[in-house]
Amino acid sequence: MNSESMSLKQQIGQLLMFGFQGYEVPPSLQSMIEKQELGGVIYFARNVQTVEQVARLSGQLQQLASEAGAPPLWISVDQEGGMVARLTEGVTLFPGQMALAATGDPQSAYDAGYITGSELKALGINFNFAPVLDVNNNPANPVIGVRSFGERPEQVARFGVSLIQGLQDAGIAATAKHFPGHGDTDTDSHLGLPTISHARERIESVELVPFRAAVAGGVDVIMSSHIVFPEYEPNGLPATLSRALLTDLLRHEIGYEGVIVTDCMEMDAIAKHFGTAEAAVMALEAGADLILVSHTLELQQAAFQAIVQAVETGRLSAERIRESVDRVLALKAKRLSPVAKEGGPASVLPIRQVGCAEYQQKARKWSEASITVVKDSQGLLPLAELSTLVLSLSPEVSTIADESYSSEEMTLGRALREQGLKVVEEQIRLADVSRLTAELEARAEGFPQVIVATYNACFDPAQAELVRSLLRKELKVIVVATRNPYDVQSIPELSTCLLTYETRPLAMASAARVMTGKLRANGRCPVTLEHGGNEGGER
Repeated sequence: MNSESMSLKQQIGQLLMFGFQGYEVPPSLQSMIEKQELGGVIYFARNVQTVEQVARLSGQLQQLASEAGAPPLWISVDQEGGMVARLTEGVTLFPGQMALAATGDPQSAYDAGYITGSELKALGINFNFAPVLDVNNNPANPVIGVRSFGERPEQVARFGVSLIQGLQDAGIAATAKHFPGHGDTDTDSHLGLPTISHARERIESVELVPFRAAVAGGVDVIMSSHIVFPEYEPNGLPATLSRALLTDLLRHEIGYEGVIVTDCMEMDAIAKHFGTAEAAVMALEAGADLILVSHTLELQQAAFQAIVQAVETGRLSAERIRESVDRVLALKAKRLSPVAKEGGPASVLPIRQVGCAEYQQKARKWSEASITVVKDSQGLLPLAELSTLVLSLSPEVSTIADESYSSEEMTLGRALREQGLKVVEEQIRLADVSRLTAELEARAEGFPQVIVATYNACFDPAQAELVRSLLRKELKVIVVATRNPYDVQSIPELSTCLLTYETRPLAMASAARVMTGKLRANGRCPVTLEHGGNEGGER
C-alpha cells in the first residue's frame, strides 16, 4: 500500500502510535485498526503477562490490520535494558546502558541489541525505543543517569551505534533518543519543561556527537526531546515542536532522512504547556513523522481529530502529511515486509529460544564485567567470612520512565548468602530511612562488617546521613551504589564503594561474586566521580 491509495484519515492514522490498557485488544483500539486509522501501538508493563501472551497479543493486532487491508502495525516498546525495560520475565534482560559502557567493550552493546532485538521479534515486537544517546554530564539529571552510556560524547556514540546495529541486524527498528540531547538537564521532562541554554558550539561538540554518529550509521528512527534549546529555537518551543531543530538542524544540516518520532505527547513538558492535541499538529508542522500518545484514549482521539482538522483547514498541507506517510511506509517495507523476515540474521527466533541459557550467559558475562570498585582504601574487599549486616534501600520509581519494580527476587543480601556469606539483611523503604537511622545504627554495632546498598542517595540526603552515622561509629562499612554512581560524591568519607548501575537480580548476583572474591572487578565508571578513586572513562 502507498499513500496515494489511502484516504486522508488513513494517512493520518499511519502517523500515530497509541498505548492501551490490558492484555487483550480493547474495542476502541480494534475499531481504530479496522478503520485503518492507526499506524502502531506501544506496549508497557501493563500489557505484559508472559512471553506467550505478548506474542499472542502481537499476532492479534497484526491480524486485525491484515484483515482491514492496512499496512502492518508498528508494535513498539521501551526495552532499554537495566532499569528501563517493560519485559523482564522469560526474556534475556541485559544490563542497562551505563553498565554496558562500564565494561569498556562496545561488543557488549551489540550483543545486547542483537539478542534483545531477536527476542522482541519473536514476540511480534518490531520497534524498540532504544538506545538512549543522551550524554549524561549533569550529576543532577533525575531521568537519564544510568540510562546513558556516560559523560563522554565519543563513548556514547560508539556504544550507541553498536547497540543500534545489533537491534537493526535482528530486524528491529532502533530509535536514537532524545534528540538533540536530554543529558544536561536537572528537570525530568515527564514532569516539567527543561531548558538547555548552552551555546551552539558546545551543543555541537557534546550533545550532537552521538546523534550525528547514529545518522551516519543508518539509524531507522530518531526520537525528539521535549526540551527547549534557545540557541536554536528562540521562541521557547521544545525540540519536538521546533522546525528549527527537527527540519533545519536534523533534516537539512545533519542530513537525516529517516523517521522522526516524538516522545510521548502526554508528558507534562508538552501537555501542560501546549496541550496534547494542539502539540500533535505543531510537531507535524515542525517535521516529526510519528506522534506518540501513550496512555489516554480521549487525548489520542483528540490528537487524531486535531490533525484532520488542521489538514482540512489548510494549516497542514496534504503534501506535508504524505511526506511523513511515505517515510513511515518505506521503513515498514524495510522492516516488516515478508522479504525482511526470510533467512539471514533477521529471521524469526522460535519462541522457545527466548530467554535461553546461551543468551542468559551473554547477559551474565557483561553484567559481571560491568561491576566497578570505585575505591577500597581500607582493603575491605573481598569480604571477610564474618557475620554481615546488609542494609538494602528498596528501589523506588524515581521517574515515569521507570515502572514499579520489586527487588525481592534477588536482593544483595540474598545474593551474598548464595555465595556462602553469613548475612542478616534489612530491607528499608526510602521514606523510612530518617526515622530508622538511630535504630539501624544501634543494630549495626553488633556486626563486624556492614554493607549499605544505596539507591539514588545523591538525591536523598537521608541515605548519605545513614552511612555517615555508621562511619562515625568506626564500623567497617561497604557501600554498594545500586543505581546512581553519583552516590559516591554524596559520601566522600567512604573508604570502600562498588557500583552496580542497577538493582536487577543479575546485577546483584554479579556484585556478590565480586564482593566475595569469586570474580575480579573490571568495570570502569563511565562518569567522573569527584571523590572516587576510579575517575571514569574507558580502558
